[in-house]
Amino acid sequence: MDYRKVQMFLAAVRHGNLTEAAAELGVSQPALSKSIKALERTLDVRLLDRGRFGVAPTPAGEALLQHGQVVEAELRNAAGAIEALKGSRSGHVLVGCGPTEANRLLPQALLQLANSHPELRVTVLYGLNESLMPWVKQGEVDFALSSVPARATDAALSHEALFTETGVVVARAGHPLARQRAIAPELLARERWILPRQRELERLAFDDFFTRHGLEPPEAQTETTSTVLMKALVMQSDALTFIPRELIWWEVQARQLVPLNVQGTDWTRIVGITRRRRGSVSPAAVRLVEALREVAQQQFEGIVG
Repeated sequence: MDYRKVQMFLAAVRHGNLTEAAAELGVSQPALSKSIKALERTLDVRLLDRGRFGVAPTPAGEALLQHGQVVEAELRNAAGAIEALKGSRSGHVLVGCGPTEANRLLPQALLQLANSHPELRVTVLYGLNESLMPWVKQGEVDFALSSVPARATDAALSHEALFTETGVVVARAGHPLARQRAIAPELLARERWILPRQRELERLAFDDFFTRHGLEPPEAQTETTSTVLMKALVMQSDALTFIPRELIWWEVQARQLVPLNVQGTDWTRIVGITRRRRGSVSPAAVRLVEALREVAQQQFEGIVG
């Protein structure tokens, strides 16, 4: 199988458009199309469905995509390792990142990396775990920085814990409840809430808190996957939210948001790094991981040993 043809196929799927894929690869659109058709003849299957609005992989194409992306990632890492052996300090890291980790941990690690290795380039793809884990498995990113399970649940992935964090009930600075030393669940049940979707871990913990106290969990006035929207709505109203403490770190420093004195929410999660178990790690990715470990050890509470 001609790997150059596989690369052209991967680019076509990535863009969903042959013209854009050809532009990325620096070839003509007819040459790209001819190459993919030759690959289809070699494999004796149709790899792409072609339509008026672009291209999409067939089931056979999906199978080639999954394995081809992993091969592409390994070749990218091999090129980085060879450059390192030649004495080059340059490199490129692709990392997937969740919302909490993008707030403070990753930015501080990137600043540290920029000071120690200014020649390294980093591309960050933002998403929730439902997107991040497939990206890791398929080699679209070198690793993901997000919540990790206490026990591995996918044999293809390995996890490294960096720190644990807790969930907090959050209000705007100056909210009437911010002055209270202890807030009863019954009082919280009467408040307006901006919350994650019901299937999110934070929402499940929120509902469990009220259920344990014999109360019906409050309905959300607004449900969203956007932490930016959650914080904006809470800062501009008397509504409350329940989110990881790390997500409000900067707003607490700026005295815009405050965690309320609520006991017994008991929600924690482990933040860490997820990689492909059988995949290699580029020298550039190793340097970023080292920076993440150092920042976690120096600045974050609840370090996991």
